[in-house]
Amino acid sequence: MSIDFSGRVAIVTGAGNGLGRSHALALAERGAKVVVNDLGGARDGTGTSSKAADEVVELIVAAGGQAFAHGANVAKFDQVEDMVSQAMSEWGRVDILLNNAGILRDKSFAKMDLADFQLVMDVHLMGSVNCTKAVWAIMREQNYGRIVMTTSSSGMYGNFGQTNYGAAKMAVLGFMNTLVLEGGKNNIHVNALSPTAGTRMTEDLMPAEVLSLLTAESVTAGALILCDEKAPTRTILCAGAGGYAKANMFETDGIFMSKDQQNPEAILARWDEVMDTSNHQPLESGSKQTEKFLSKAMAALSA
Repeated sequence: MSIDFSGRVAIVTGAGNGLGRSHALALAERGAKVVVNDLGGARDGTGTSSKAADEVVELIVAAGGQAFAHGANVAKFDQVEDMVSQAMSEWGRVDILLNNAGILRDKSFAKMDLADFQLVMDVHLMGSVNCTKAVWAIMREQNYGRIVMTTSSSGMYGNFGQTNYGAAKMAVLGFMNTLVLEGGKNNIHVNALSPTAGTRMTEDLMPAEVLSLLTAESVTAGALILCDEKAPTRTILCAGAGGYAKANMFETDGIFMSKDQQNPEAILARWDEVMDTSNHQPLESGSKQTEKFLSKAMAALSA
């Protein structure tokens, strides 16, 4: 089954280098018209330059594709709106949004300046929010959309020195979960990619022989599935070095305690049951947790 993006319009943020560059080139190679977004800053978010994004556009056009570059700072909604407006003027629709733009400001939490925490949240979380908001009405109107968030193992599992990055990368999953519920009726599928790749964001964290395995292209192969017409929704796809896996959040079945037992000592006495994962399951929405607990309470009342 071939994946083809002919007739589709894609916006890829942070597409001048690394993963974004790989995503943009691969989408274009398979027929998509691509907005190559990149502020052109360093990996810590400082500076601006259009050079990298322009080079990606040149490669796409030279191969017979269609693309234009836009230097919007994804943390600035007015700039994002301008980018989306240009895409609509040029091609009349937006089918795919791949939220990839990001920066690093790594330090232990004790040493981290709150301004660095805020900036990372602004780029990763609010950047994804701004771009998604700018295309949401368009996708609803055309009854089609494929949105990809970029999350990270640092958010799902933690990573020393990355409280800001980890918080932002976990936050986009909460954003995704509710967008899935709100966008489903309009054929808008929202997923997340958790990549491991040898890019300028990780180049000084790993030895060369390891980085050679962690190609951006291996991650992009998974990303394209999340952009496809037959993409799943609410899937966290982990990809790196040729490995692909799905991450899930599960909740244990838990216990029920009657009113006279609802105290910390009684709950602690049954702690092993609270932690028991034998019947754990993913929940489709936050209300499903309430339904589960109420069903336990009602069952106890009718017993």
